[in-house]
Amino acid sequence: MGRPAARAHAALRAGARPGGRALRQGRMKPHHPTLRLAARIASLLFLLAVAVLLVHAARTVDWTQVRAAIAGYAPHRLALAGVLTAASYALYCGYDVAARRYAEHDLRHRHILPIVFVSYALSMNIGAVLGGAGFRLRLYTRSGLSLGLITRIIFFATVTNWTGYLLLAGVLFARRTLALPPGWRLGVDGLQVLGVAMLGVVAAYLVACRLMHGRIFHVRGHHFRLPSLHLALLQLAMSTGNWMLMAGIVHVLLPGGIAYPEVLAVLLLGAVAAAAVHMPAGIGVLEAVFVALLDGRAPRAEILAAVLTYRAFYYLLPLAVAMVVYAGLEMRRHRQGGRRTMHGDRA
Repeated sequence: MGRPAARAHAALRAGARPGGRALRQGRMKPHHPTLRLAARIASLLFLLAVAVLLVHAARTVDWTQVRAAIAGYAPHRLALAGVLTAASYALYCGYDVAARRYAEHDLRHRHILPIVFVSYALSMNIGAVLGGAGFRLRLYTRSGLSLGLITRIIFFATVTNWTGYLLLAGVLFARRTLALPPGWRLGVDGLQVLGVAMLGVVAAYLVACRLMHGRIFHVRGHHFRLPSLHLALLQLAMSTGNWMLMAGIVHVLLPGGIAYPEVLAVLLLGAVAAAAVHMPAGIGVLEAVFVALLDGRAPRAEILAAVLTYRAFYYLLPLAVAMVVYAGLEMRRHRQGGRRTMHGDRA
């Protein structure tokens, strides 16, 4: 990490005002040790449950059939999956473009788009902290934005992503779209209650944006303000569209007979499960969730083939492109640094 990014990272940990000045308030209070221990135990138990599901699925799947299913995809289905992937990434890039109005900075779109694309691709593969937040911090700092502005961009994008998630999951869970396997503790009734609660959170957010637009809130040493209702509705539109496009990729790759709303509900459950496990790219988690929830609706080999192909399109292919884009950004930075050095020598 370069010196500017390192200084920004240190300041981010200490806290910053929206305008970019470091806060002089006290450091974040650590969580209670008992809560940290409970969270770790819960995470380990969840990881163990996922591992059991994976082992069970691996033993009951004919991997020759999985390879055959992947090789048997028609070109038009793969092309449609590619188009949906491109549309999803383009829509996600819109999060940071919309954040331009929220954070009130003047960085041009041609500078924003490669930064958010690289950050999102890395976030999907190595995690939100190192990928999404870490590379946004590094690249936006190099583009001249203050730490406070970068913090507000990350905050806006994060809220955008999860408000759309809550809206979609809330509607699907409240309507009992997904039939959970027997033995799951949550059950359909519990999932319905959770869905109603999710919709309540979204409604509360919109009401707060309508009534308290511009009010400053203090969250763990950082200052944030609520966007306008118009901007909040734009957040919901972009995020719901993005999650629906992601589910569309899997739906295109799955065999016929499985309704799209059901695929969307499974993807949403799988996404939060992957986030809870803290594994890079949620490896194995999404596969386990899809096999567990769609078992009996389609052959397991075809379900796994669809999820693995989805990973190739949505994780690996964008990651390869992001590496090329990032290399280009680094080369441009070095060229600009060389030009400044030459001009300084001439002076």
